[in-house]
Amino acid sequence: MTRRPLIHRALDGIERLGDRLPDPVFIFAWIIGALVLASVICAGLGVSAINPINGELLRAESLLAPDNIRTLLVEMPKTLTGFAPLGYVLLIMLGAGIAERVGLLSAAIRAMMSQTPRRLVVPVIIFLGLIANHAADTGFVILLPLAGAAFAAVGRHPVAGIAAAFAGVVGSFAGNPLPGQFDALILGLSEPAARLIDPTWTANLVGNWYFTAATGLLFIPLAWWVTVKVVEPRLGPWTPPADLPPQDAPLTQVERRALRWSGFAILCVILLWAALALMPGAPLVDQSQTGPGQWTPFFRSLVAGFFVLFLAGGLTYGLLTKQIRSDKDVVRLASDSMAAMAPYIVLAFAAAHFIAMFTWSNLGVIVAINGAEALRSSGLPIPVLLMAIVLLTAGLDMLIGSASAKWAALAPVLVPMLMLLGISPEMTTAAYRMGDSSVNMASPLMPYFALVLGFCQRWRPGFGVGGLISTMLPYSAAMMSAGLILVGLWVAFELPLGPQAGVQYSPPQATSSLVPS
Repeated sequence: MTRRPLIHRALDGIERLGDRLPDPVFIFAWIIGALVLASVICAGLGVSAINPINGELLRAESLLAPDNIRTLLVEMPKTLTGFAPLGYVLLIMLGAGIAERVGLLSAAIRAMMSQTPRRLVVPVIIFLGLIANHAADTGFVILLPLAGAAFAAVGRHPVAGIAAAFAGVVGSFAGNPLPGQFDALILGLSEPAARLIDPTWTANLVGNWYFTAATGLLFIPLAWWVTVKVVEPRLGPWTPPADLPPQDAPLTQVERRALRWSGFAILCVILLWAALALMPGAPLVDQSQTGPGQWTPFFRSLVAGFFVLFLAGGLTYGLLTKQIRSDKDVVRLASDSMAAMAPYIVLAFAAAHFIAMFTWSNLGVIVAINGAEALRSSGLPIPVLLMAIVLLTAGLDMLIGSASAKWAALAPVLVPMLMLLGISPEMTTAAYRMGDSSVNMASPLMPYFALVLGFCQRWRPGFGVGGLISTMLPYSAAMMSAGLILVGLWVAFELPLGPQAGVQYSPPQATSSLVPS
């Protein structure tokens, strides 16, 4: 019997350990219990930090304080419904579930994969994951199940396809061919932090473009190699279940006709959204803004856009293939889609309350600020310091899942700190993005982790938390290693980060005395 490679045996051990963990809902329950205890202890010890924006003293707050208990009980419905990923998932799946159940997605995948060379399936999926960033978090909901079906269509393990897409979507926060709404969000948070040192500094919303494009070019072959050389061999050959319809069956004449008309319906939705963004007085453009910021309503509308797109395509396909014969069929298909999301809704309840309670305790911000202060006092060389910021961000991924929430806490310390050392806000932001993009995919506390696990279990029943963690760790380790090297080299060679954005910070004459020579 051939002995399994060392890396496979190590990942097998991680999988066994992870599978011993309780259900993610109960993981959150135990963590919430530990958080409550930590908040009481830290509040009693007077743990605190200074808000770098307004100088306000932030104290750890006990979650057993009367105000927090009252907020927990009174705001419980709002805490659940205000959990952003829940709204994204339910709305999109309301449309995508109909499209899936009438067979549209399967037919589209079969048509697409019949034209794609087998050897290019992996890089195409990873690339799509990277650009899915421009559709906000819809990449998690849409691309991942399609990637599993695409792999199944060519006889490869669907879990490997989902993993490759997952790595691409999460990696897109640092590696992306084109700037988009995430750049506006993150660099927009860098601006008020930079103005603590330089009141005239204005965010360059394409200030990370060259860096993120280079990172994306690096991530595609890297994730491709991990998929082919590590993930797929470890998962082994895939045998389709007996009750699974063939994923590579040729399309019938009726399916081809329905697919063409569904494509036309989808094109109409795309043209409608384009008109809503480009017509005079366009409702999806913020006329009070200039530059990329005016497109914020358009980017935020993409969740609703995908809902309408899938609904239009699914209804058209279902009517032409006789899968939908009456309005009752539409309601039944939509209800079935929502029923399938019940496990995720239960998890969302636990995750939403953990994130909310962590915010109420102030512990997340205090940990972030004190961690950044420790970096400032370390005396590390600039390239090493920025690499340490990558590691700090990656570690905080286990505490705060939201990229914007972490940067809102870290930017007011890290950006001014490094400006005083001669490093531009764009470079500091780029280092932060690199750290944020690599660890989340292997963290069971990520808001979409349970959703991805559900996608995997569709193809491999019994696939557990440990299985997904051990599958994603090779991607995480590879991207983190490459990211650390890339950040260090970028600073060492002072490469441009984007148009009119460099590594070094050049202050105006009035503030030049703040920057050491």
